[in-house]
Amino acid sequence: MTRGNTDMIALGSDHAGLPLKLEIIQLLEERGLKYLDVGTYTDASSDYPEYGRLAAEAVADGRCSRGLVFCGTGIGISISANKVRGIRCAACSDCFSAVLSRNHNDANMLALGARVVAPAYAKMIVSMWLDAGFEGGRHQTRVDLIHKIEQEQGLE
Repeated sequence: MTRGNTDMIALGSDHAGLPLKLEIIQLLEERGLKYLDVGTYTDASSDYPEYGRLAAEAVADGRCSRGLVFCGTGIGISISANKVRGIRCAACSDCFSAVLSRNHNDANMLALGARVVAPAYAKMIVSMWLDAGFEGGRHQTRVDLIHKIEQEQGLE
């Protein structure tokens, strides 16, 4: 995976996650952050794997430094994003887990469920996740082990 050389954030959602994605876009704009929205753009039924993959590929190829993805629960789209080599997408519905996903796992994507997390709380989770950093040290060893699994599975 190429480390993102931009501060751009990839965004993706299915139809269920769209309302929450729109709320988070407002937050990003208020914070003056750039984003790449890979869809979906309407409430017509759509498939989360497509948008999870598109957002994850934008992070993996370096167009974006991090990504935020949304579906009904956050689970399906996180599983999809995690199929892309180099992606560590954490599905979180609380601030503590979101921050630790950055601190300990160097998560480069965050998934949220629009049917699980209220918009105001989602904005708090996203803000804290964006502001958190990777602690390195013993955690780097573990992230390296995750990368090694990708290599051993022929994903490199």
